[in-house]
Amino acid sequence: MAIREILEVPDSRLKQVSVPVTKFNAELRVLVEDMFETMYDAPGIGLAAIQLGEPLRVLVIDLQPEDEDAEPEACNHDGHHHHHQPTKKEPRVFINPEILDPSADHAVYSEGCLSVPDIYADVERPASIRARWQDLDGKVHEEAMDGLMATCLQHEMDHLEGILFIDHLSRLKRGMALKKLEKLRKAA
Repeated sequence: MAIREILEVPDSRLKQVSVPVTKFNAELRVLVEDMFETMYDAPGIGLAAIQLGEPLRVLVIDLQPEDEDAEPEACNHDGHHHHHQPTKKEPRVFINPEILDPSADHAVYSEGCLSVPDIYADVERPASIRARWQDLDGKVHEEAMDGLMATCLQHEMDHLEGILFIDHLSRLKRGMALKKLEKLRKAA
């Protein structure tokens, strides 16, 4: 396993349309392991293979919900002592995903992206979906999803088509987001 570089805007590879996976082999498993390791390190909750420069229809998602059964952990960052509820890992792999049956009602979430670091914006998407995908062995799965999982899957699936979440914004808001990103990069 390896932590890999995440492509960031304006890298043109992020606009590439990804191709379906046809070989469910050891190479695919290594890619997925690298994707999880990179995503957790970033940290993030979703990552598409194209974000690592691999134009394959592969996504990993882990919403990392709080572990209600665990004891809160002491934390001292930014000189501020407090506690965090530990999270639990629930890694999921989506290969060749498709959306079936998006709902007519929509939900708005403040989205961010590892390829557009430190930028967040409200994006409206179908509130619930039915999704179909394959796992690492090529077995087909289908599931109804809503809430953050539905939003995250749709966000990551956009990457497979060369679409970033900022592409859903008005030209004005997208321009403001990109200027802010440029300013953050210069300050770093």
